[in-house]
Amino acid sequence: MDLTPDYSALATDLERQELQSIGGIASPQIYGQLLAIYLLLNDLPNAKLLWKRIPMSVKTENHELSHIWDIGVKLWNRDLAAIYPLLSTYEWPNHLKNVMKCIADTTRKRAMNLISKGFTSISLDEVIHYIGLTEEKAIESIESVGWSLDMDCRLVKPSKPTHCVEELSSSEEQLAKLTEYVAFLEN
Repeated sequence: MDLTPDYSALATDLERQELQSIGGIASPQIYGQLLAIYLLLNDLPNAKLLWKRIPMSVKTENHELSHIWDIGVKLWNRDLAAIYPLLSTYEWPNHLKNVMKCIADTTRKRAMNLISKGFTSISLDEVIHYIGLTEEKAIESIESVGWSLDMDCRLVKPSKPTHCVEELSSSEEQLAKLTEYVAFLEN
């Protein structure tokens, strides 16, 4: 039995709650959860629009919103390595802990996927930098996905993703994936 929340459905529910809020201002908890879920779903345009429509008074009174948005800015700028310290150094309230953990895990998976698609070899230090783990945990992750590791040279040789059949996606989604891939390689 899968107990993983359906974050898309939760985002839809939070959007509804925001629209139905009295006086047009939702609670900081609703804004925080919705902003974090947008980041988790990699829906950066909606996250940016939400950030702009949150009233300044709510932003200044609730520092966690600024901390969430700092992560959003790093995602927007494709600075994956800077996300992990932001996620781990702040004590997230209970209603955000799971989402923030999922953001870290999802970002790490995206980085691993991009590395596997973009490199035939990469230094272990760069992999550690991109996935935000200690050396020991990074080595465990590298080994768990079947990449080869030469500890003498500290060189990782990622294997290409094994799944050949990808779901058909729209041209816009394909363009977004290509943009993410090229931006990752340029950084």
